[in-house]
Amino acid sequence: MTFGLLVEGSVAILLAVTIGYCVVLNARLKRLHGDRDALRQMVGDLVQATNLANAAIKELKVTAIETDQTLNARLEEAERFGVELASHINAGQALMERVAKFTSAARHSKSLEPEPRAEEPSLVKSALQALATHERMRGNAA
Repeated sequence: MTFGLLVEGSVAILLAVTIGYCVVLNARLKRLHGDRDALRQMVGDLVQATNLANAAIKELKVTAIETDQTLNARLEEAERFGVELASHINAGQALMERVAKFTSAARHSKSLEPEPRAEEPSLVKSALQALATHERMRGNAA
């Protein structure tokens, strides 16, 4: 009888421990189900955030393409202006060289001739007239 009582006591203790463990597991399962709902909400929020991020990335790509096109157009325009400016600078330098030659020739001829005659236009006046005519023609062409 003692042995039977000892076995039944052990079984009762094990049964009590099992019931206690089942209560703990039940509480954990309830928390897990509650967490599952929270996790489902979190996944839904994550999907929504991902969709918003994808839309923002698409808009950024469109903006980047538009900005690239605008920048390329401005660079091309700047290159055209640079070429045009270089052309104007070269033309201006050539014109300055011609003016320098005319003034040098005028100074040289003035020192050689005592006084220019009234009927003949001086070399300087004709150079200035040619320069003015050249500027008017160049202004109309531009």
